Amino acid sequence: MKRKALAAIALLALCGATTPSMAQNKAPGSGPNPFVDCGIGAALFPETHWAAVTSNVIWDIGTTAVTSATMSPETCSGKNMKAALFINDTYETLAEETAKGSGEHLTALMGIMECDSSRQAAAIQRTRANMAGQVATEGFESLSHTEKAAGFYEAMDSAVSMSCSA
Repeated sequence: MKRKALAAIALLALCGATTPSMAQNKAPGSGPNPFVDCGIGAALFPETHWAAVTSNVIWDIGTTAVTSATMSPETCSGKNMKAALFINDTYETLAEETAKGSGEHLTALMGIMECDSSRQAAAIQRTRANMAGQVATEGFESLSHTEKAAGFYEAMDSAVSMSCSA
């Protein structure tokens, strides 16, 4: 049960289910800068620190970035960042392929997230369902590209966590 609670917190931090053990073993201040190195801001603006900070603060007052940095600092880079950048760069194509249920970009994203090919269909179906809920939300069409990409990341990450975890 504790692991499930941590997984929910980690999902909000735009990462997979992990435990806070890595953060507990570090000296204060030795981890990543949450507003620059973590969260959706760092994923979308890895080289533009002011934009990363601004995005993290606008997105949720920096909560997910700080949670990510303290609970699972290892997720402030690696596949999660690659996936977020890929989603931001190819959002329109990914949205179209997700609506169809298949496509090269969607398959590539599942590969980035290290989802085994035998489990990708389930992850894609869950991503479709998650995105259908988002698209049906009032005001979705007025969201910025970054907000839509961040929403897609959350939908995909939740689906991958449920479908591709061993």
